[in-house]
Amino acid sequence: MKFCKKYEEYMQGKREKDFPGVGLKKLKKVLKRCRRDLEAQRQRREGEEESKCPCSCAVCDGTFFPSLLKEMSIVVGCFNQRAQKLLEMHLASGFLKYFAWFSGNSQQNHETLMQEGKDLVTYAIINSVAMRKILKKYDKIHFSKQGQAFKSQAFKMHIEILQSPWLSELMAFYINLRQTKVKDEAIMRPFGDCSLTFNDDKPRLSCELFESMKIEVDLTCSICLDTVFDPVSLTCGHIFCYICSCSAASVTIVDGLKAADPKAKCPLCRQEGVFEGALHLDELNILLSRSCHDYWEMRLHNERAERLRQAKEHWQLQCQAFMGF
Repeated sequence: MKFCKKYEEYMQGKREKDFPGVGLKKLKKVLKRCRRDLEAQRQRREGEEESKCPCSCAVCDGTFFPSLLKEMSIVVGCFNQRAQKLLEMHLASGFLKYFAWFSGNSQQNHETLMQEGKDLVTYAIINSVAMRKILKKYDKIHFSKQGQAFKSQAFKMHIEILQSPWLSELMAFYINLRQTKVKDEAIMRPFGDCSLTFNDDKPRLSCELFESMKIEVDLTCSICLDTVFDPVSLTCGHIFCYICSCSAASVTIVDGLKAADPKAKCPLCRQEGVFEGALHLDELNILLSRSCHDYWEMRLHNERAERLRQAKEHWQLQCQAFMGF
């Protein structure tokens, strides 16, 4: 079965649950119409040097890219919103936890959370494959690299779904639930390839689900060159230790990343304005604390001392400012 047909069948069931998708069929029709126009141009210009499609195509520039950009934004927005809601429910405490318990028995809620997590990861990956395939088709028809350039643009705009920090959180979420020894093997099986591995003491989160597409997330902080501790994901998708990201943004732990200069850049990709919207990866934090217990205890002891030191300095400065020194 061709991917387009498989994708349409998959999204048909998802649209009933208000999941948006990429209009793959519609975009392919745009490219088909464009191909016919190009063939007509080539026949008219037989023997001329300009037999290929120019870099700028009125049909695609006016319809294809704007439509794809809009659809990608909607898909990523939906995925982030639903993933956030699911993980907040899993990590709920106090009244929220009581409400979740009251609404159904714990085993039923547990299975429902796992199933929804699986569905969301599959939704993210299949839409990523759809976007990759339609952009590849664009480049094939136009003999260009415009599709690849658009992927880079989408990455900078934070609308590449595999770039979303919620995807890493969902992968860690599944492993955390699996470690609780759920009895229902049918729920566990679809995520059989989702795992946390250590190669030369370097941690890596990986998942392989759709069409042998493998996602790998490096969990080594590129600042301290150690396993990320109290991990945060910047809006560009790169993951660092919280204390390291504060250092990179030239802010104290007390002030936090929201106090970072809007022009502060990611240490890896050099994008600006990536600190203010940074996300704490709570599920990943739980997973790593269980998997690297000794290392976690050592880092916890060191970071408590550093947080205490910075807090004392902060309040000393506040008192001096209040007293007029």
